[in-house]
Amino acid sequence: MSRKQQLLKRHRRNKRVALVVGLLVLMTAGVLVAWWLPLILAVLLWAAHEAWFADHLFYSPSDDYQYAFPADSAQPGVRLEAGRVLLDAPLTLAGDETLILGIELKSSWLGRLLDPAVEMLGLDAPDQQVFERGVAGRRYLNLTGAAHVLGAGELRLRGRFCRVKGQPRLWLFRQPDYRQQRVMVIAPHADDAELAAFSLYSQAVESWVVTLTAGEIEAEHYQRMGLPKADAARLKGRLRSWDSVVVPRWAGVPEAQCVQLGYFCMQLPAMQSAPQQPQASREAQLDDTRLFRQFNALVLPGDADGAPTWSNLIADLRVLLLKARPQVVVLPTPLLDPHPDHICAHAAILEALQGLEWQPDTLLGYANHLHDNDRWPMGDSGNGVALPPRFDATLELVPCSLQLSLSQQQDKAMALGMMHDLQPRAPFKRRMRRLLQQWLAGRGPSPYGENEFFRKSVRRHELLWVLKQD
Repeated sequence: MSRKQQLLKRHRRNKRVALVVGLLVLMTAGVLVAWWLPLILAVLLWAAHEAWFADHLFYSPSDDYQYAFPADSAQPGVRLEAGRVLLDAPLTLAGDETLILGIELKSSWLGRLLDPAVEMLGLDAPDQQVFERGVAGRRYLNLTGAAHVLGAGELRLRGRFCRVKGQPRLWLFRQPDYRQQRVMVIAPHADDAELAAFSLYSQAVESWVVTLTAGEIEAEHYQRMGLPKADAARLKGRLRSWDSVVVPRWAGVPEAQCVQLGYFCMQLPAMQSAPQQPQASREAQLDDTRLFRQFNALVLPGDADGAPTWSNLIADLRVLLLKARPQVVVLPTPLLDPHPDHICAHAAILEALQGLEWQPDTLLGYANHLHDNDRWPMGDSGNGVALPPRFDATLELVPCSLQLSLSQQQDKAMALGMMHDLQPRAPFKRRMRRLLQQWLAGRGPSPYGENEFFRKSVRRHELLWVLKQD
C-alpha cells in the first residue's frame, strides 16, 4: 500500500470516528432538548464539514515545510522592513531566475475559516500565494518573475488572514533557458504534459510529447451513454489517445512529434514487475495496444505485436529518445508525485536511458499529484505557485519555475479544455461542496472550467524540479 493510500485510509478512519461521535451528540440533543434539533444540527454540521473540513490535508497546518537546497545555491541577504522585501546588497538579476523566499506565517483567527494568503504588491499584476487554513510555520513563496521589482526594492508582502513573522530567507537559482533547447515531455496519461509543462513545450525550439498510456479506465461517463463497461473503456481510451496526439498541435508541436504508446492505465507497475509478461487492460477487455496507437505517425517496436509489456515500453522509449535526441526530458518525479503510473514512467525513462548512445543534458521533474495535500497548488487560477508541502529534508531539491503571461495561461486553459477527460461535470456531491466553499469559505471558481485541474494548473508559474543537470 502506497503512503498516500495509507494516509487516506487513516483520514477516512478518523472521519468515521468523528461521525459516530457526532451521531451520539445529535441523539443526545434530540432526547434532552427537542426531536427536531438533531435535524437542524445535522444539516449545519454537514455544511460546516463540506466548507471547512473536506480538504484532504494529511498533516498539521502548523508543521514547518522542510526543504534542503544545494549548499552552493545562491542565498542573497534579504530583510523585511514594514512589509517591504529589501536586499542587503545590490544584486544583478536578468529577470528569469527562479527565486524562492522562505517565510514564517501565522494565521489569524479568520485564517482558520478563510484561506490565508500572502499578497505580493508592486508587480505589474499583483500576485497572491495561498496556504492552508490555520497555517503556522515555515512556507516558501515563489518570487519568480518579480526579479526587477525585488532588485528595485519595490516588492511588498501583505498577509491576508495571516501575518509574516521574523525575517525571510532568499534562494536564487540560475538555470539555462530550456525554451532554447530540444524538449521531450513524458506524460503517463493524456493531459499530464499540459498540466505540468504546457508553457515550456509550447515555447521550446523543438518539442516532443510522448504519452505512455491510453487512460481508458474509470469510464463511467461513457457508460451513462448506454455502453457496456468494456466498450465505454475502449471509447474513452480512443478519445484520450486522440487528445494526446492532437492537443499539442495547439501549441505548435508537429504531428509526427506527438506519440501515444497505448499501454494500459494503472498497469505499468504490473508490467515493470514482470517485464516480459503482457498486462491486459483492467476494464477494456484488451491485450493489444495497437487500437490506441492508430493516430501515431511513427512506427515503433511495440507495433510489431501490440503486446503490453515493459520490454516493449522500454524499446519504444529508446527509439523515440534516439530519434528526438532531446536535450531536456521532462518527466514525473517520485520524490513528490505518488501516482503509481507516474512513478513507473520515471523508472521507465531511466531504464531506457541506460547505455543509450544519446543522453539528455537535463532531466526536469514535475508533480501533478501529492501525497499530503490534494488541493495543492492552493488558491485560484492565475495565482502564483508556492512550493508544495514537503517534510523530508534528507534529499536536496532544485526548483525551476517558469513564468506564464496571461495569454499563455489562457492558451494552456484552452488546451486543457480540449481534453475529453476534463470535460464531464463533477459529481453532484462535489458541486455542492464547491458551492458551500464559495458561500462560506470564500473560494472562487476557475473562469476556465469546472474540473479542479483548471484551478490547479492554469497559474502564473509552472513549477519543475532539476533532477539532473550536466
